[in-house]
Amino acid sequence: MSGVGRIINVLNVAEKPSVAKSVAGILSRNQGLRVREGRSRYNKIFEFNYAIRGQSCHMLMTSVTGHLMELEFEDRYRKWHSCDPADLYEAPVRKFVPEEKKDIKRTLEEEARRCQWLVLWLDCDREGENIAFEVIDVCRAVNSHLVIRRARFSALIDREIHQAVQNLVDPNEWFSDAVDARQEIDLRIGASFTRFQTMLLKDKFHIDSATGDRNLVLSYGPCQFPTLGFVVERYWEIQSHEPEEFWIINCSHRSDEGTASFSWMRGHLFDYTSAVIIYEMCVREPTATVTKVRQQEKLKYPPYPLSTIELEKRASRYFRMSSEHTMKVGLNVYLIIFVLLFDHSAISLELVAEDLYQAGFISYPRTETDSFSSRTDLHTIVQEQQGHPVWGSYAQRLLDPEAGLWRNPGSGGHDDKAHPPIHPTKFSAGESGWSQDHHRLYELVVRHFLACVSQPAVGAETIVEIDVAGEQFSACGRMILAKNYLDVYRFESWGGSMIPTYAHGQQFIPTTLTLDSGVTRPPPFLSEADLLSCMDKAGIGTDATMHDHIKKLLDRFYATKDANTRFSPTNLVTYLA
Repeated sequence: MSGVGRIINVLNVAEKPSVAKSVAGILSRNQGLRVREGRSRYNKIFEFNYAIRGQSCHMLMTSVTGHLMELEFEDRYRKWHSCDPADLYEAPVRKFVPEEKKDIKRTLEEEARRCQWLVLWLDCDREGENIAFEVIDVCRAVNSHLVIRRARFSALIDREIHQAVQNLVDPNEWFSDAVDARQEIDLRIGASFTRFQTMLLKDKFHIDSATGDRNLVLSYGPCQFPTLGFVVERYWEIQSHEPEEFWIINCSHRSDEGTASFSWMRGHLFDYTSAVIIYEMCVREPTATVTKVRQQEKLKYPPYPLSTIELEKRASRYFRMSSEHTMKVGLNVYLIIFVLLFDHSAISLELVAEDLYQAGFISYPRTETDSFSSRTDLHTIVQEQQGHPVWGSYAQRLLDPEAGLWRNPGSGGHDDKAHPPIHPTKFSAGESGWSQDHHRLYELVVRHFLACVSQPAVGAETIVEIDVAGEQFSACGRMILAKNYLDVYRFESWGGSMIPTYAHGQQFIPTTLTLDSGVTRPPPFLSEADLLSCMDKAGIGTDATMHDHIKKLLDRFYATKDANTRFSPTNLVTYLA
């Protein structure tokens, strides 16, 4: 960068108003910070002085609200009956600033005209890179001499923000192009298939195409439909299941040391006659002989560092929080006004992960990375949690070399090269404005981090096998010797119980020996955690969009979700299938 001897004007643009406010506060240290209105009432402009690598700068910080532009077909193709749906694969498209974003565009144009540099503070993922180039297009249209630079950061905390502005890089146009390509593919496929199947089935579902009644649109999306496919496949499995009765021999032995329940190593039999014959053999010769006693140390390892998908799955499993609620990135302004004026109960729609990130309490919550870089100062992150009234003492033990509790975290094998795993970035014992879900999610992130830098739990496991009239049974008992990470990670437990002591060749008469029946059951409907796992394995969506695809299934009444976060298809979908 040139021009060190003079003060230059730098236009800084963040992805959201709250991020602009946070970055401006950090860089200015709230000294000499001035605030003025922009064209958009929600996107204010912050002014302060700062030095970038010795260059004196007059900083102007403002924001957009997510994507500045939309992609759409040209007007002559936008009406449903203006062309054959197949024509939409070649119809021209255009990217434009919609009317509701025009004020933001005017602010950027006015400020860019009098600036020499443009520094982009958009989220550091592909979507953020695409928004960055939307901002570049608007600003360069009025000032072609702008120097364009990119700030890369993963947390809204002092050291990250100051380091980012002192180490500016070039924006990545390839990432932006990838998003443009994906948006165009989604638009063409989604629009053509939606029109095709809606018009094909309009009579069946009473859609009045003549009057343009689109209350019921059978929409299609290249990620939405495969996601729905997992829900429907599980529904078919359940519907096609035919219950079948089976029989199982259960055996138990009680002594002064306790009770052991032995499992039949055949599992179960579907043939009643065979089961009765074997059971009667056992009853006639009930003496059990211990054939094997195996004792071994078992380890239960802590989880890998936290990626977005794992955060969504665990929040759903532990707290029954939907992935969309966990990752929600914004509320419509009019919805907020409605909530404040009329419906206070709807405040449960608050931002959660994004709120915590924007307030500087956790790192960037959209990441595929589940392994920490060797450059990450893990001990400092733990040190910041020592004062917490609940898990502070555990953090102190972690940092005590004599306790031997520390273990460098494992690696899940994924690294998006953009952001570290989700981890706490600032201490909090609970903020006054937080909802219950804010407290829960922050606790999960902190406990998960402390767990992943801890030693595994250690247990002693005993497996005993016995023979009764030629039939083999086994029992397993476990005693936890050292809980280690389980002391802080309250969301997991390690089941098992102690069993009496047995010796090889020992004989005894079982306390109970019964022939019991059971019935096969279909698998349960997919839970939200199950559905996210299916999507992740199949490569459907990204860590930033999976929750949106799931939400669309519910919004479009293709699926419903019960109180246990399990999904089932609606009658509309089962009819189409």
